[in-house]
Amino acid sequence: MKNSGIGGQALMEGVMMRNGGEYACSVRKPDGEIVQIKEKYQNIGGSDRLRKIPFVRGPLIFLDSMKLGMSTLTWSASFFEEDPSTAAGAAAAQDDTGADASAQDDMKADAGKKSSAGEKAVMGATIMFAVALAVGLFIVLPTVLVKLLRRVISSGIGISLLEGLIRMVVFVGYLALIAQMKDIKRVFMYHGAEHKCINCIEHGLPLTVENAAKSSRFHKRCGTSFILFSLLVSIFVGIFLPKEPVLLRIGTKLLALPVILSLSYEFIRLAGSSENPVVSALSKPGLWLQRLTTREPDESMLEVGIASTEAVFDWETWEKENFG
Repeated sequence: MKNSGIGGQALMEGVMMRNGGEYACSVRKPDGEIVQIKEKYQNIGGSDRLRKIPFVRGPLIFLDSMKLGMSTLTWSASFFEEDPSTAAGAAAAQDDTGADASAQDDMKADAGKKSSAGEKAVMGATIMFAVALAVGLFIVLPTVLVKLLRRVISSGIGISLLEGLIRMVVFVGYLALIAQMKDIKRVFMYHGAEHKCINCIEHGLPLTVENAAKSSRFHKRCGTSFILFSLLVSIFVGIFLPKEPVLLRIGTKLLALPVILSLSYEFIRLAGSSENPVVSALSKPGLWLQRLTTREPDESMLEVGIASTEAVFDWETWEKENFG
């Protein structure tokens, strides 16, 4: 197995694939058509220098991934939110009116600007809410609950282990709960399609629906594995943080997040290209957890994954160079 360097994300009825500074999103619309965009990605801050420095790049790449993930997910969802009757009514009204064409164009331009600004505002609010929810569930909640048991458990190791256990239960429970939702199940199927396309390439097979279908839906570089390993690293880091008062412990945990993200990113990066037995063993929990976050995709989903992959990655040339 070789590391191709490409990565991706499942979308609403689609797949996003990223290779270097380019990404492509493919979505299968309700009418069966595959619609695709391909764009350059601008990193937060605009500089790539820091993203090449080990143990510094982790938090930055995490923020980049969150920003790109939210924007592409919002884009894919837009194909399933529009009311057809409203769109048809608007088109009919435009045909029947005698309004000046240039005035209508100006109105469309203004509406487009407002829509773009509104989408950015919504995306920003969504990211802020997601971060606040994550902090509440994985930092504040475990710390407060363990505080109630402080008379029973007083050692730094015991406190950190119990907090870690609570975080794991919350995380796995959350995944198990949302995995029962119909729409999320389909997103997880597209997640499986994304992994299968990457695994197909990285094992030197031609990227076809048949070969992708036979490939594994689990992958070491998956974001699920990254989050799980971050939770494990946070247990170790928590041992060295102050136990009291609760607000100080919560504050130091927040300050330690860049360290946790850095260590986790470097491990996932190593795991993606290493066959070392120790690294493989440490990767197992993340692969097991992917049984919750991935599902076996159908052929139509694999077609979408292949479309995004081929838009940003010349797999034929890469396989010739790496597999002969």
